[in-house]
Amino acid sequence: MRYRILIAACLLPLGLHAQAQDLPDNLDFSLDGIGISDDLFAPDEDNTPAWLQPFTFRLSQQLIAQSNPHSISLADGSRAEKNAYVENHRSSLLLRYQNPFAPGWLLQASGQVKLYWPGDYEYRANRDHIDTEFRLNEFFLQRSEGNSSVKLGAQTVVWGENIGNSVLDVINTSEFRDLTIIDIEDARLNQWMLVWERFYGNHQWSSFVNLYPEFNPPPVRGSPFFFEPAFNLTDYRRDKALFEAGTQMRWSLTGSDISVMAAYLYENQLHYSAPPSGMGNALSEAGDYLLLGVSANRAIGRLLLNLDIAYSHDILVDVMMANGSDTGTVAVRKLGGTAGFEYAIDNEQNLLLGVTAETLLKTDEALAPGQRLLVDRHTGNALLRYSNSLRNGDLLLSVTMQSALDAASVLGSVALQYTLSNHLSLTTQAIATRADNDSALAPLDGDLRLGMTLSWTF
Repeated sequence: MRYRILIAACLLPLGLHAQAQDLPDNLDFSLDGIGISDDLFAPDEDNTPAWLQPFTFRLSQQLIAQSNPHSISLADGSRAEKNAYVENHRSSLLLRYQNPFAPGWLLQASGQVKLYWPGDYEYRANRDHIDTEFRLNEFFLQRSEGNSSVKLGAQTVVWGENIGNSVLDVINTSEFRDLTIIDIEDARLNQWMLVWERFYGNHQWSSFVNLYPEFNPPPVRGSPFFFEPAFNLTDYRRDKALFEAGTQMRWSLTGSDISVMAAYLYENQLHYSAPPSGMGNALSEAGDYLLLGVSANRAIGRLLLNLDIAYSHDILVDVMMANGSDTGTVAVRKLGGTAGFEYAIDNEQNLLLGVTAETLLKTDEALAPGQRLLVDRHTGNALLRYSNSLRNGDLLLSVTMQSALDAASVLGSVALQYTLSNHLSLTTQAIATRADNDSALAPLDGDLRLGMTLSWTF
C-alpha cells in the first residue's frame, strides 16, 4: 500500500493541465492532500537481496514553469510578448551500480531513463507525443594494485581546482540543455577513456587517452538555449582518426597542492559555416589545440584559496571574411585564469566564489587584412555559491549566482531540498535571469522559473 501511495505522489504532476503556453492557475507545489500516511516516513529494515545491494535507484518527478509574463527585446529592435508556460514536465529513473567484485577491482556504472510528458519542451519537439530518452552516464572498470590504478570506460577527468568555474574544465564535453542544469558538474558528459594514475610519496602522476573524442551536442529544439540555425547542424563527419591525450603531475605539500598539466585536445564546441551551395547541411570544423596548465590551492584555517591558469595554442575563432559576407575561422592563442576561494563559515554553512577571465593573444597577427573577429577578445564570468544545512541536515538551502564580468547577463537560483525520510526528498527551486539585448541570454531576460522535484531513492 505504501508503495502505491508513493508512486501516486511521484506522478501527481501528470494530472495537472500542462499546456504549452498557459500556466495553470491552480498550480500547487505542496504535498497537501496527496494522502501520504505517517508510516511512509518510518525507517525501513534493510532486506535487500545481495545481488541488488550494488544498485541504487532514484525515481523523480519534475515540474518547472516560466511564471513571469513579460516582453523581451528582439535583435531587430522590436519587442515580443513572453507568456507563462510549463517548460519541464518529466519523470526520470536514475540507476547507479558500484561493485568492488574482487580485491583491487571495481565496476561502476550509471544510466538514466526519462519520460517527457505533455507540456515539456521535449514533448512539443516530438510533435506533441510523449518522448523517451535513455543515456549511459558512466561505465568503467578500475583495477588498483599497490600505488597504481587503471580505469577504462566512460568517465570524467577534472583538472581544475575551482569547482564549477575553471578554465581547466575543458577535457569532457558538456550539455547545458535547460535551466535545470546550470552547473558544469551537472552538465559534464562522460567520454570513453583510458586513465592511468600512480601515487608515490607526495606525488601523483595521472594520464589519459581518448580515442574517440566527442563534441558538445547542439541545443535541443524548444529548450531555453535553442536557436533556429540558418542551416541544418549535423554530427561531425569523421574522415580521419581523432584522439586526445594528456598528463598531469600533482605535488601535495603542507596545506596546499600544486599541479602542472599538458594535453592535446579538440575543442568541445564545433565551428559551423554555410554550405557552398547555400542550402543543406552546415559544414562543421573541429579544432585541435595544445593546452598547458597550472593549478594550485592553499588552505588557511577554514579558507581554501584556488588558482587555475590555462594557455591554449591554436584555438579556432570565428571571423568575418574580407568580402564582408563569408565567415571562416583563424587559429589564435588564448590565456585564461580562474581565481577563487571556498570558505567554511561553520559546520553547516559554506561559501564559494570563482572569477574567470580569458583573453585572446595577438589576434591582429592572425587576422588577414579586412578580417574582423566575430567573438569578444576578452570574456569572463563569476560564480558565487552559498549553502546552509538546517534542521540536522534534513533541510538544505542552496543559493547560486552566475554573472558575466560586465554584468551583461545574470542568473540567480535559490533551492530548498527537504529530506522527508530516508528515501523521499522534495526540492523546490526558483531561477531568475536578466540579460542585456546584446547578450547571448537575451531571450531569457526577465524570466522567472518556479519548480519542484520529488525524488524517491531506493
